[in-house]
Amino acid sequence: MAAASAALALTACSGSGDENSGSREAEYKRVIEDPHPGPADVIEAAGAPSGVSRADDGSLLLTYYIGNVEDDEGPAAAAWRIVDPDGRTVSEHAEHADAEAGPAAYKGIGGGFLQVPSEAGAREGTALDIHGKRLKVVVTEAALRTRPGDTLLVAPEPILIYRPATRTVAPPVGAWENAIRLAVDERGTVWSLEQPVAEEPFSVVRQRGGRTLGRTVVPKPYRGGTLAAGGGTAALSLTVGHSTRGLLVTTDGGGHWKTVLGGGIPFSALKRGPEWLVIQVFTDGRLLVGEEGGRYWVADDRTNSRFHELRTPARFTSLTVDGTTLYGIADATTPAYDLVKGEGLWISRDAGREWRRHQQSGQ
Repeated sequence: MAAASAALALTACSGSGDENSGSREAEYKRVIEDPHPGPADVIEAAGAPSGVSRADDGSLLLTYYIGNVEDDEGPAAAAWRIVDPDGRTVSEHAEHADAEAGPAAYKGIGGGFLQVPSEAGAREGTALDIHGKRLKVVVTEAALRTRPGDTLLVAPEPILIYRPATRTVAPPVGAWENAIRLAVDERGTVWSLEQPVAEEPFSVVRQRGGRTLGRTVVPKPYRGGTLAAGGGTAALSLTVGHSTRGLLVTTDGGGHWKTVLGGGIPFSALKRGPEWLVIQVFTDGRLLVGEEGGRYWVADDRTNSRFHELRTPARFTSLTVDGTTLYGIADATTPAYDLVKGEGLWISRDAGREWRRHQQSGQ
């Protein structure tokens, strides 16, 4: 953590003085009103990415977005930048946008990045290879039987998966009209939280290829909340009323389940409500648990019985697990002209023991 603290001290930036704040505001407004903004201008004005995704070779796609600070309508600007595993910029793009449309989201796929469909029923999607070349993706209403390699894109409405072999986005086979939450692991297993009839117990159902493999009833008095799966682990948050009280966890693909009501996570300290809870899984099956914009805890090992609090070099507005790497974004919680302390993308390859700050230079 000393390394992270030193990095923060050397690289933190924030608005400093009225003159700097005024010049940032003027430049920000100029960029969002420019019909053809440059990528570097959008990235500089944004200060931090709105999202990050990683391709299988380690390349990153960073998205940037700035909108009208005073209103949720009006002009906006968006950009993306692809950097190779060594951090060098490979390709970038920017465009004028509408603030009502919001930022685009991407998912890392084999050989590139897939733009997550934003409109149900769209027939085509967009993907980029690691060099920024656009690739066509077919979006279909014909359901697919899940198999290893399929990736969950959107849930719960609409529920869509991506099949890399055919570059196809489609709903998965299965009757999920009762599904409240959904997760798909690397084996193609679909995990869903269901409540078929009001007042009946919640249950976690796992299916593969359209076939039901098992059903686990959520213990009373809990309701199910956030669901995540990967690396042989599946986890469901347990809620009572508007509070998260614990986790229901399996580490053997659904064979056995255990209830974790503490284990180093002070669930009573989670103040923002179940809808803000984050559960993500490392490829080795360890869990990351926390609140969006708040505190996080990482499992000591893949049994997910004991957790320790994650120490971060800045306050993250979002935190993402990809494989064995953590990507944390420090940004303002609402659109602003000035930067916040430590603003930008932070990366940890050792579950949060050390962090480095991504430099957004185009060099």
